[in-house]
Amino acid sequence: MKILPLVLALAMTAPAYARPQPEQKMDRTLLQRQDLAYRFSHLDLDSADGRRHYRLWVGKPLHPAPASGYPVLWMLDGNAAIGALEPQQLEQLASGQAPLLVAIGYQTDQRIERSARTYDYTPTVPGRVDQHDPLTGQPSGGIDGFLDLLERRMRPMVATVAPIDPQRQTLWGHSYGGLAVLHTLFTRPGMFSSYAAASPSLWWNDGAIVAEAQGLHVSDSRPNLLLMRGTDEPGEPHGSPGDKSGKALHDLAGALAQVPGLQVRYERFPGLGHGPMLAASLRRVVEGMYR
Repeated sequence: MKILPLVLALAMTAPAYARPQPEQKMDRTLLQRQDLAYRFSHLDLDSADGRRHYRLWVGKPLHPAPASGYPVLWMLDGNAAIGALEPQQLEQLASGQAPLLVAIGYQTDQRIERSARTYDYTPTVPGRVDQHDPLTGQPSGGIDGFLDLLERRMRPMVATVAPIDPQRQTLWGHSYGGLAVLHTLFTRPGMFSSYAAASPSLWWNDGAIVAEAQGLHVSDSRPNLLLMRGTDEPGEPHGSPGDKSGKALHDLAGALAQVPGLQVRYERFPGLGHGPMLAASLRRVVEGMYR
């Protein structure tokens, strides 16, 4: 499959450099409630090199698991995702197929762990000796090790908490997390049955993620891909917001829709900027699981 040259050209927008926004604390309100149809516990583990420390919040429905095991919604930026989940939606989930919820976060009280996610959610750029993030200068390129950890350690650990259905697993991520979702689809299309990429950072390293899509084959896995973007998001960090800047993602969706076996849907969120898209996109994914 040949990705449209225009998609790559639009994604190769030089980012503006800026200091990170002030840190926010993680919202733990949901974890403290005992009146929901889900009960949350957590699992801790470290990266293979011992430099990143993960915490997985596992939301288990009170209803018994189906014979095939629970479907699973894996959420990147887990510290922020926990704060974005809505109690009412959890009740609606529990009345339907009741998936297991796994928020992959870090052992910190910060809502976003910037240095760890920058490394974990970005691919290695071929031909570069030093792998650094163009926006922050922090080390990057660790996603393949992160995905190995997810597959070989996180999944087995979660399976000790509740039985899981390997055929019904969704991966959601926003911004750099959306970048990670696309990389996973492009390099390991059978790892999940559904992929949900919200506001993916297509600009990152001159459109490196778009180049990865070249020659994509999904074989017999037949995954689903949901792409989401707010109409008021900029096309690059701190650029001018506007619906026209979504053309790269729109065109990428069109190109990926031509891949045999890949089911693609693109959704625009009117009036939403980059930050609000985290919660809005996660709500949309959860909503899709109880419709």
